[in-house]
Amino acid sequence: MPSRFVMTSLNSRRAYVVGLGLIGASLAKALGEVGWLVSGDDADPRVRAAALDEGVIVDFTLSDEHTLLFVATPAGSVAEIANSLLHSFRNPSLVVSDVAGVKGSIVRDVLDPRFVGGHPMAGSERRGLKGAKADLFQGCNWILTPTDMTKPETYIALHGVLREIGANVVGVRADDHDRLVAIASHVPHLLAGALMNEAAFTAQTDAVLLQLAAGGFRDMTRIAAGDPSIWPDVLFENRDAVTDTLVALEKRLENLRIAIADESRDIIEESLASASEARRTLPGRALSSENLTYLRVGVADQPGVLASVTRAASELLVNIYDIEIAHGIEGIGGTLLLAVDSAQASLLLDELLTLGFTVVQE
Repeated sequence: MPSRFVMTSLNSRRAYVVGLGLIGASLAKALGEVGWLVSGDDADPRVRAAALDEGVIVDFTLSDEHTLLFVATPAGSVAEIANSLLHSFRNPSLVVSDVAGVKGSIVRDVLDPRFVGGHPMAGSERRGLKGAKADLFQGCNWILTPTDMTKPETYIALHGVLREIGANVVGVRADDHDRLVAIASHVPHLLAGALMNEAAFTAQTDAVLLQLAAGGFRDMTRIAAGDPSIWPDVLFENRDAVTDTLVALEKRLENLRIAIADESRDIIEESLASASEARRTLPGRALSSENLTYLRVGVADQPGVLASVTRAASELLVNIYDIEIAHGIEGIGGTLLLAVDSAQASLLLDELLTLGFTVVQE
């Protein structure tokens, strides 16, 4: 079967972005570069005007012609804005998503089958509209958190859009997302800030310290230069997972402090060796492949089926390059057509068979 790329089933390529900071404006630019007509708005009238002047958006007007809406505001306001948009526009093919770094509270508050929570694992030390760039999401992992309520058509349409702008789509449960990104994103940002603050404090009396800041220090603290205004909402919304991670990390640091005081060489070497091995075996960013295999997955007409399939792929680190409904899921069920890396196809096929799905490889 020839390699192909199926784009969204949305009947209009008009998008709207609420919030034109770094992520929102980058998203508007990325969509614009692949042929979407993008409108948008921002709470700051200066940002709003600059986005229009610089061609990031074409206008501020939101209408029934827009079939794709992104909420790119701080996490604490996402649910209210998303619910307002969904209530105002009854178009059944409308797709609404967000980009917040916390998902559990949002998907619990936005109970509409046209909504899919999202989080692009991308960023920059540059801030706001001035730091926005169209290629920010090339090769990044964009997490989606479908629920039992999510319409398959909604997820598939959004998946296609995100693949179109170069992102790798990963589907997980919202609560799993929050637990895992506490370790992968939220706590690292706090640690980078703490280390940078400690260095800056020491440099007040030993200014030469900052001249000694070599590659390792700069790598570890790079993210501390990001926009601090987005983080309180994220951290407060994900306080349980962040707190648990900090407590676990404090214990590790305390053990290292004791090992250094006791000159316990074996403990220190074991800690650094295991960390080195884990770092060297981190999965690389998945990139588009020309060598694709297609899996036809029979699915029943019941809630959560699509979420089960996408989560199974994500847990196996299998990237779904493309996904479509081969024929309608309504009524007696239907078929999902998944395009995956040929080297990983058998892994996903076996797992889906174990879960009780009927799967045919093409």
